Amino acid sequence: MPAKTALVTGASSGIGEATARKLHELGYTVYGAARRTDRLQKLADSGIRPLAMDVTDDDSMRAGIEKITAETGRIDVLVNNAGYGSYGALEDVPLDEARYQFEVNVFGAIRLTQLVLPRMRAQRSGTVVNVTSMGGKIYTPLGGWYHGTKFALEALSDCLRLEAKPFGIDVVVIEPGGIATEWGSIAADKLEKSSTDGAYAAQAAAVATSLRSEANANRNSPPSVIADAIGKAVTTRRPKTRYATGFGARPLITLRRVLPDRVFDTAISRAVGMPR
Repeated sequence: MPAKTALVTGASSGIGEATARKLHELGYTVYGAARRTDRLQKLADSGIRPLAMDVTDDDSMRAGIEKITAETGRIDVLVNNAGYGSYGALEDVPLDEARYQFEVNVFGAIRLTQLVLPRMRAQRSGTVVNVTSMGGKIYTPLGGWYHGTKFALEALSDCLRLEAKPFGIDVVVIEPGGIATEWGSIAADKLEKSSTDGAYAAQAAAVATSLRSEANANRNSPPSVIADAIGKAVTTRRPKTRYATGFGARPLITLRRVLPDRVFDTAISRAVGMPR
């Protein structure tokens, strides 16, 4: 049997890098994808194949999938990890930025999935792993566009799981909690760019401080906990439909499920230091 093949997007750092390494350790032929291949050199040095891919560019995605199938003849695992957090008041965020957030976090993942499904159907096997977030189950102030993408990817994953099941294809959702990556600082930068001035300035200052909080950063889990969950999901015969892991993920998702909306509103607002 040839080695199974995996594609991991957003592999240049954080969760994507850790996942590419984990799957390589498990014996997969791994393609690590990112827009800039120079950021993939460390992975290439470890035997992981670098792949230039922009998940907002259809030609780029098509070329990447064609390269993988030409070289290995198969694709067994797709990890849709590429994404970022765009924070800002719904009133303030330009719609071009909102659309781009959906292009990266949602449409890029689903388009890549469309491209790999014919190969997986022909094999009668495969696993699509969509990295959402605990933010696909809970919400935070000034994070509407980001949470919108993650809620959407959760729903799309559920529908895809039903559609793909007859062809032997598993669909797994990974819901990270707080993870030690660049995500928080990027989200804070986006927030300050959109909502530093105007009606939401005080809220923006509080949420940006929370996103950059050293105390929160010290509690965050390493990316390896997500990589381990993905490794477990793709190697078990019957994976769970969802894996919530990383700092705060399970307790916060549980709180959202059991608390009334207004109570959760108050709890999450206090947690991020929202002004009253």
